[in-house]
Amino acid sequence: MSSFTEMVITLGLGFMALAGLSVLISKNANTAGVIQASASGFGNVLDTAISPVTGATVRPDLSYPGGGGIGTVYGGFTPNQFAG
Repeated sequence: MSSFTEMVITLGLGFMALAGLSVLISKNANTAGVIQASASGFGNVLDTAISPVTGATVRPDLSYPGGGGIGTVYGGFTPNQFAG
């Protein structure tokens, strides 16, 4: 790779990183919502990935992050769901 191409890629990645950071720390940013949406998406992916092994029927949690309490963050599980 030429040094010019490497410089262009480095600058592009730097600008993307700066834009991402500014979105997260801006006064108008909904950082908690972004983190909750990411966690909800991760929980849905995890539930789908393990469903063939567990035999569970997967119903993705598509509710708005933060709208349903802890259940939207951990893939649909509710507190004390497995408690006796």
